[in-house]
Amino acid sequence: MPIASPASKDRSTPAAAVGRTNLALRIISSAVLAPLAIAVAYLGGHWFLAFWAIAAVVVLWEWDTLVCAHDRNPVLAIGGGALVGAGLLMALGHAGTGIALILLSVLGVATLASRIRRYWCAAGVVYAGCLLVAPVVLRSDANWGVAAMLFLFAVVWLTDISAYFAGRAVGGPKLMPRISPHKTWSGAVGGAVAGVVGGVEVAREFGADNLIAVSIVALLLSIVSQGGDLLESAIKRHFHAKDASGLIPGHGGLMDRLDGFVTAAVVAALIGLAHGGSDFPARGLMVW
Repeated sequence: MPIASPASKDRSTPAAAVGRTNLALRIISSAVLAPLAIAVAYLGGHWFLAFWAIAAVVVLWEWDTLVCAHDRNPVLAIGGGALVGAGLLMALGHAGTGIALILLSVLGVATLASRIRRYWCAAGVVYAGCLLVAPVVLRSDANWGVAAMLFLFAVVWLTDISAYFAGRAVGGPKLMPRISPHKTWSGAVGGAVAGVVGGVEVAREFGADNLIAVSIVALLLSIVSQGGDLLESAIKRHFHAKDASGLIPGHGGLMDRLDGFVTAAVVAALIGLAHGGSDFPARGLMVW
């Protein structure tokens, strides 16, 4: 049986050490960010709006840095200003005007940016705007807003965490190797199962009764969340980037951590609005 030489061991050891270090950093970063997001969800109000407005501006900065090249600064000024303005308008109870401001800034960015980057830069404002608007829509429901946010967190976070560990433990066929070479079908299935279980348990704790319907919603959001992760991976691959930024130790950028959340939050808000109306969007998501 061949015996590995000391040289071969030396070559493999740094990679393993880096992997362990990155995992430790991911755990530490999550231990800080997750409780903060949960606390803000409970507080609601201006704290909640400020939290997601800041997150949206940071994500827009990462997006523009990644895709807008020399157009970054003017595009960021228009889009970031619109996001801050929209947050203030929402705080004053003018959500519709805030959304209109974001849409108007999309047109402004598309006009200002160079032709080759126009649609990419404009898409960044839409993406960041969704990160601001969707959570605010769900949390605006006084009775079920907290429940909807915790339900969304449980589905997205458990999907992400379980997909990572299930994929490493089981391995097997790759999910979309040309976009994200490390993701596997076993990870996707394991993540979906965990996301559904976590979402149902949160719904049960808050008194939701039709748990079969809730589990279907959780499964849809888990799938959409993984789709959002793959979408961001495709964008980074297109622009030859490993991470959106180096802002969060072990995680890359904020966009890398919120990619699945953005898409899941948008779909959750749309489901809530369609089922519960503009007055009760979180109830529409949770109560069937």
